[in-house]
Amino acid sequence: MVGGPGAGPLLLGVRHHGPGSARAVRAALAAARPRVVLIEGPPEADALIPLAAEEEMRPPVALLAHAVDEPGRSAFWPLAEFSPEWVAIRWALEHEVPARFIDLPAAHTLAWGREGKDTPDAEDEPTGEERQPDPPAPDTPPGPDIRVDPLAVLAETAGYDDPERWWEDVVEHRGVGEQDPFAPFTALEEAMGALRETYGAGGHHRDLVREAYMRLQVRAAQREFEDDVAVVCGAWHVPALRQRTTVAADRALLKGLPKVKAELTWVPWTHRRLSRAGGYGAGIDSPGWYGHLFAAPDRPVERWMTKVAGLLREEDRIVSPAHVIEAVRLAETLAVMRGRPLPGLGETTDAVRAVMCEGSDVPLSLVRDRLVVGDVLGEVPPGAPAVPLQRDLDRQQRRLRFKPEALERELELDLRKETDAARSRLLHRLRLLGVEWGVPVASRGSTGTFRETWRLRWEPELAVRVAEAGVWGTTVSAAANAKAEADAVGAQSLADVTALAEHCLLAELPDALPVVMRVLADRAALDTDVGHLAQALPALVRSLRYGDVRGTDTGALTEVAAGLAERIFVGLPPACTALDADAAEEMRRHVDAVHGAVALLGDVGGAGRDAALGAERGKAPEAGSGDASEPGHGGAAGPGHGDASAPGDGEGSGPASGEASGAERRDASVAGRADAPALGHGDLRRRWRAVLRTLSARDTVPGVIRGRAVRLLLDGGELGPDEAARLMGLVLSPGTPPADAAAWIEGFVGGGGGLLLVHDERLLGLVDAWLTGVSAEAFTDVLPLLRRTFSAYESGVRRTLGELVRRGPGKQTGAVATAVGISGFGAELDAGRADAVVPVLRLMLGLDDLVGNGDNELVGVAG
Repeated sequence: MVGGPGAGPLLLGVRHHGPGSARAVRAALAAARPRVVLIEGPPEADALIPLAAEEEMRPPVALLAHAVDEPGRSAFWPLAEFSPEWVAIRWALEHEVPARFIDLPAAHTLAWGREGKDTPDAEDEPTGEERQPDPPAPDTPPGPDIRVDPLAVLAETAGYDDPERWWEDVVEHRGVGEQDPFAPFTALEEAMGALRETYGAGGHHRDLVREAYMRLQVRAAQREFEDDVAVVCGAWHVPALRQRTTVAADRALLKGLPKVKAELTWVPWTHRRLSRAGGYGAGIDSPGWYGHLFAAPDRPVERWMTKVAGLLREEDRIVSPAHVIEAVRLAETLAVMRGRPLPGLGETTDAVRAVMCEGSDVPLSLVRDRLVVGDVLGEVPPGAPAVPLQRDLDRQQRRLRFKPEALERELELDLRKETDAARSRLLHRLRLLGVEWGVPVASRGSTGTFRETWRLRWEPELAVRVAEAGVWGTTVSAAANAKAEADAVGAQSLADVTALAEHCLLAELPDALPVVMRVLADRAALDTDVGHLAQALPALVRSLRYGDVRGTDTGALTEVAAGLAERIFVGLPPACTALDADAAEEMRRHVDAVHGAVALLGDVGGAGRDAALGAERGKAPEAGSGDASEPGHGGAAGPGHGDASAPGDGEGSGPASGEASGAERRDASVAGRADAPALGHGDLRRRWRAVLRTLSARDTVPGVIRGRAVRLLLDGGELGPDEAARLMGLVLSPGTPPADAAAWIEGFVGGGGGLLLVHDERLLGLVDAWLTGVSAEAFTDVLPLLRRTFSAYESGVRRTLGELVRRGPGKQTGAVATAVGISGFGAELDAGRADAVVPVLRLMLGLDDLVGNGDNELVGVAG
C-alpha cells in the first residue's frame, strides 16, 4: 500500500494526461511535503526542468530526444497543463524541492529503436496504463504475447463498455478525498497490482527493463533523502516499483543495453497531437475537454456550454443564453438517467447536438475539432537548447512577424512586397528541407506570378524535421543550398531535377542553382525518353516566369528549356506510334503539357527579343510588333488572325501572342538579357505547329492524340474551321472503326471543348451524324469514351448542346437561327459591340500607358 511520509517512498500512480490524477498529485504532494520528487521521464532532461518555471514556458510542451548522429531518430514525452508529471514539476519548482526524471535514459530508448523497429518514438512505446489493443477477458491466462489496456480491463470488470466513461466516473468526477489525499492512489495501486499478478508485464517486456532502472533510481534517492521521496509514474508501474528485488537482479536486466548519444530539449506541442487521433499511443480522446476540467474552478458544465455557444456564434450560428441553459439542464438530466455522478463528455455532447446544433452532426463536428480536441499550441522559452538551424529559424520568424500557429490558416502573399517575398523564400526553403510548415495552394481571384497562397499549420513533429535538416547547415539559407545541391546530384530522373530547379528559383538559392543547372544539362543530354522530357519541360518553363517578380537570372534555364523542346519535337512523332489506350491517354497529357510550355517559352523568348531590339534602337518595344508568324489572337480559335501559313489574311493584325503586355512586358524588358539565349533556337512555336501537323496526319498515331493535335492547331489559328471540319469528316466516315473515331472525338473536344461544338454547329452536326449512324454493337463499345468526354462539360454547356441537337444542328442559319436559336448567339461578329469594349481592354492591358500613338490597334478596331 501507499504509505505516508516515513513509511517508504510515496508512490503516486497516475494516468498520463489525466486532470483528476493531476489534482490528486497536487493534493498528495502538498500533504506529504517530500524532499525530492521523482518523475517518470528521461534522466538526461534533468537540466531542462528549471525552464518549466519560466514565464515563456506555456504547455502543452514535450521533451524531445534525438540521436546526435541521426536526428530523425527521436522520441517525445508530451506534457500538458493537466498532466500529473507537469503538476509535479511545477510543485517542486515552486517549493524549491529537487525534481528528477527516473525512467530509462533516452540514449537506450533511441538505440532500442535502431536495433528493432524503425520508429523508436515514445508514442510507439506507450507508458503508464494507456494501451491501445483490445484487452483480453479477465479470465484469460497470462501469455507472453498478450498486450493489456489496463483501463479497458478495469472498465469491463466494472460493467462499462467505454474506458473513458469509467475513468470519468471513478476519478474525474469524484474529486480529491477531503480526509485522505492518498486514498485514490491506494485504490489504483491495488487494482493495478491485481492486473500485474494476472497479466505480468502485459505484453510490454521492455517495461521490465524500464522498471528495473526506476527501482535503482528510487533506491539512490532514498539513500540521499531517506524516505522523504515521492515518485510520480504511470499507475501500471507502481506494483513493480513496490516489488522487492535485489540491486544485482536489476542491474542484470540493464546489462548490455544498446546506447547512442542523445540530445534533449523542450519543444512546443499541441492538444491535437495529445489525442489518439493524432497518433499518440499514450494519448487521450479529448484533450480540450480534459484541459477545461482541470482549469475550471467551478461549474464545469455551465462553463463548457458557454464556450460551445461562443464558438457557434463565431460561426454565425444562432445560439442564445436560453440555448445554454437548456443544454445544461439536458446534460444534467442525461447524467441522472445514466447513473453518472456528473455530466461527462458524452452527456454534454448529446445536449449540444440536440439543443444548439438542432440534431445536426455538422456543427457538432466543429465543436469536437475546435474544443473537444483543440488547436492549442504551447510555447518554450528562448533559452531552451536548440540546434543552430532552429535558432536561425526562430530569428527569421520574429523578424518577419511570422508566428507558427497550430490552427490551419491560409496566407496570401504579394511578392512585390519585401516582407511577403521574404516569407515566401522562407517557406520554400523550409519545404526544400522537408519542413512542411506551409503548403502552396491555388490562389483565388488572381493567376499572376506575383501572388502566392499558402496553407499553414505548425505541427510538433516539424521540430524533428528542423533537427534533421541541421546536418545541412546552421542557417536556413545555407542548409537549403546544401540540400539542393545534394538532391540534384542524387536525383533519379530528369523531372526530379527540373522540379528542383524550380524550387531553387522559388527559394532564391543562387549558390545551389549553378550545380542544379549543370546536372540538369547533363541529364537532359543523356535522357532519350520523350515522356521524361515532356514531364520535365513544363516545370522548367514555369521557372522562367519567376524572373519577372523575383529578379532572378533565368538565362541558363532558357537555354536548357529551348534545347529540351527541340529534342521533344524530334522524338515525339515516333514515340506516339503503336500505343495502347492507356499509353495514348498519357501521351495526350504530355502533348497538352508541352503545348502550354512552348507557348510560355515563346512568350518569354518573345519578350526578350522585343526588349533586346528595343534596347538596340533606343526605344521600348511597341505593342502589335510581334512576329508575323504568330497567331494574332493569342490562342483564340477562328480564321483571319493567324500567321502567314494559316488561313485568313496571311498576316497577324493584332498583338502577337509572343508579346508581353502591360506590367508583364515591363518586367520582361528588365529580364531581357536572361531570355536572350532563346534567340539561337529558332522559332519554337513554328516548329511545334509542324509537329502537331505531323501528329494529326499520321494514321499510326492513336486517335486521341490525332484529335488533340487538330484541336490545338485550330485553337492556335493554324487550321481554319473548314479544314478542321474536313479532317473530322474524314475520321468520322464509315470506313473508320467506331472505337478509333470515338477516341479522336475525345481528343478533339475533350478537356473543355464543349464550347467549340456550341459555336460551330458544323462540327456538332458531324458528331451527331456519326453517332446516330454507329451500329448498336459498336455503340456499346464507344459509349464509355463518349460518356467520359461529354460528362466533363459544365452543365450549361451540356444543356446548350442538347438544345442544339434537339432542333438539329446546322438546319437553321443566319437571321432565322438568330431569331429562334439560342439567346446571345449570332451568325457573324457584331462589330459595334466589339468596339465598345476596346477602350476597357486597352486600359486593362496597359497599352495606353505604354504607347501613346495610334499604331497600336486591337484586331483592326480603332481604340
